[in-house]
Amino acid sequence: MKTLAKLPVTIVTGFLGSGKTTLLRHMLDNAQGRRIAVIVNEFGELGIDGEILKQCSIGCTEEEANGRVYELANGCLCCTVQEEFFPVMRELVARRGDLDHILIETSGLALPKPLVQAFQWPEIRSACTVDAVITVVDSPAVAAGTFAAFPDRVDAQRKLDPNLDHESPLHELFADQLASADLVILNKADLISPEDLARVRLEVAEELPPAVKVIEASSGRLPLDVLIGLGAGSEEHIDSRHSHHDHHHEGEDDHDHDAFDSISIELPQADESLLLDALTQLVVKHGILRVKGFAAIPNKPMRLLIQGVGTRFDKHFDRQWGTDEARTTRLVLIGQELDAAQLEAQLRAALSV
Repeated sequence: MKTLAKLPVTIVTGFLGSGKTTLLRHMLDNAQGRRIAVIVNEFGELGIDGEILKQCSIGCTEEEANGRVYELANGCLCCTVQEEFFPVMRELVARRGDLDHILIETSGLALPKPLVQAFQWPEIRSACTVDAVITVVDSPAVAAGTFAAFPDRVDAQRKLDPNLDHESPLHELFADQLASADLVILNKADLISPEDLARVRLEVAEELPPAVKVIEASSGRLPLDVLIGLGAGSEEHIDSRHSHHDHHHEGEDDHDHDAFDSISIELPQADESLLLDALTQLVVKHGILRVKGFAAIPNKPMRLLIQGVGTRFDKHFDRQWGTDEARTTRLVLIGQELDAAQLEAQLRAALSV
């Protein structure tokens, strides 16, 4: 009986809005015949990222897409490995003769180290190996000081600008995502000056083991051969990577996700400019970290995909509304100490709906 080679797995991590889903879409659109399974892990109730990825393959039917996108929507992978991740991996392991690669997108609030450690479990380790942990960095956000590496600089900037959130949970999470990396992508490099990009590279390097490569990208557009086939075997050395949250999974502290809220809001059709203005006001007023979702725009036959990081919003019409599909606006807002009823009321008042 032929022994199957271990199935390579790429874990894509990175903070909220860094461009992980865009990177995965690029990888799937340029798979060049590779048979790839995708596990999507979201922080929030609406499967926004899963829906985006299911649109990625030209000519791929809904049934085919559903068959290869496994969406874990009930929290971070490191907290749910025994409940959801393990059964999904066991199913993929059973099909590994039909697969060439697995991609896992963690939520923007996930700790990658425990997920990599899950690949040390005998049943997974015998069949899979972590080809690489890729950490995607939002270069403009780091350049703006949002996730700067130096605490004294952060504290000084926070005192100058009270609207910026520089509390330790965000910093430590960002640092831990870098600490687990085998490859770091400085994404959105085209949106900042060469001088700022050089400074971002230096700040990120402070959190990285010396051997980790750092490359630049715009919208995650990189050759697939740069992203897969790294052969890092991350599960073999992940225990030696120090992180701020190593003690959390030994019962000594609460998980940092408790510090974040994910609010789901459903609205009727809304004027595009009014909606974006209202969301911007909410972000500024309530310190919302991330906005993502789909909007129904009056008299537009296509669905508007909205993704926001702070007050920076990206939007485009991603597909036609289905014939029997309800044209509603569905949004997820992620932040700290958010009041769902208050946010929805303020949005509805701004939109007069």
